[in-house]
Amino acid sequence: MFTTRSLSLLCRRSTVSSWRNTSQRAGKRLDISGIYPPIATPFTPSEDVDYQRLDDNIQKYSNLPFRGLVVQGSNGEYPYLTVEERVEVVERVRRALPKDKLVMAGSGCESTRATVLMSQRMADAGADCLLVVTPCFYRGRMDSRALINHYTKVADCSPVPLVLYSVPANTGLDLPVDAVLQLSHHPNIIGLKDSGGDISRIALMVQKTRAQGFQVLAGSAGFLMAAYAVGAVGGVCALANVLGQQVCDLAQLCVSGRWDEARELQYRLIEPNAAVTRQYGVPALKQAMEWFGYHGGVCRSPLQPLSPADSARLHENFSSNGWL
Repeated sequence: MFTTRSLSLLCRRSTVSSWRNTSQRAGKRLDISGIYPPIATPFTPSEDVDYQRLDDNIQKYSNLPFRGLVVQGSNGEYPYLTVEERVEVVERVRRALPKDKLVMAGSGCESTRATVLMSQRMADAGADCLLVVTPCFYRGRMDSRALINHYTKVADCSPVPLVLYSVPANTGLDLPVDAVLQLSHHPNIIGLKDSGGDISRIALMVQKTRAQGFQVLAGSAGFLMAAYAVGAVGGVCALANVLGQQVCDLAQLCVSGRWDEARELQYRLIEPNAAVTRQYGVPALKQAMEWFGYHGGVCRSPLQPLSPADSARLHENFSSNGWL
């Protein structure tokens, strides 16, 4: 059991013996550029975590040109998992995933203390870096001062690097630009996943943090090309769970400067991406996974499966763009 004193010792030990003794000491940050699917958590019909089906999905994802996997992000239904389940899922993914692919684990909790402890457990489970969502229950008080304090304490204590996570559709809170700019100077904060879709905001953050080697990831395939155009280095894209090769192809076209081809592919991803994110969410993503040969399965309550009418509309979003 952790006490206040043990938490303090944990922070000192992590700060001294881990990230300051990595390549960051020489000014080189972990390269997170590339595409990551924020993987779903399969459940059995009784809503237990289905680790066998999780392993099956990981084996298939291992054959795609992803930089790594995001585990226990929003699409992993992490708010509905126990602490032990969250950690076990990360452990299972790390064991199954080739070592050259990164595990970016979601460790965000509502309190700073809980996030510090969860971050340590995720690192112990094998995470290469951490995706830390903004605390939001008291969003009216989550101003720049509170968020800078929160992330600084977590980064000081974490044995592996942090990626900030702004997802206003879920939290009702945009991580303020001024907070991102200040936090980008922390040697253990290496990047940001921005799911808001404001390209001018993404461009501004890229411009203002270039000197620190700070890395910005698009939080959706719907604006992936636009994000690359203003300097993003990759994306964490829900659609990559079902159209992984195609999302990676789009990224490669952007990196190669083949913008005309990239634009045509981007067009075909917009509608299916919207369907599995802001329109129908995780139940739609899991339904689409089944169509494309992955294990999606049921969601954990209170999330409910799509209605037949919504499922038909989801199918149309994929088929009308040539994917089904």
